[in-house]
Amino acid sequence: MYYHIEGTLSHKEANLAVVGCGGVGYKLNISYTTYSRLPELGKTVKLFTHLVVKDDALDLLGFSDLAEKNAFIMLTSISGIGIKVATSILSVLSPERFAFAVVSGDYKEISMAHGVSAKTAQKIILELKDKIDKENIESSKSGGMDDRFTDSGMPSAGNVMGDAIVALIAVGYSRNEAANA
Repeated sequence: MYYHIEGTLSHKEANLAVVGCGGVGYKLNISYTTYSRLPELGKTVKLFTHLVVKDDALDLLGFSDLAEKNAFIMLTSISGIGIKVATSILSVLSPERFAFAVVSGDYKEISMAHGVSAKTAQKIILELKDKIDKENIESSKSGGMDDRFTDSGMPSAGNVMGDAIVALIAVGYSRNEAANA
């Protein structure tokens, strides 16, 4: 419904931001990562949004960048993972670190988030590992080659650089942006 909201930051707390736009103050639930990137009150801010519709509420979430939004959407696509757990994970892990933890199977890093048990972290990895790999395959079919990629355009398997590129592509970076990073 809303792709992003840009306006004046009128209020901020560790888990929410209020952005004034066109005379309306939009309350957005945010992660601590987004909170740490917010400007001072009264300054202009642009947050990417995602609307979650429930039986009893409409929750508008704000993200500092598209990578965080994509990671949130991936997390909430898992049965049993809701807004609070997804926001908690993205409050302790950047989208890049989260994707890398999934690709590398590091459930301990994901379980550092408040309210996320080791079992839940393992479930997240199980559910998203194939999805992240599939997105990587689809997004790496075009573009030039370099030594971090195989002849087929895939990141070189079995090395840290290739795994990092897979993780960055999974959270929304283009293949060239991931390779450059």
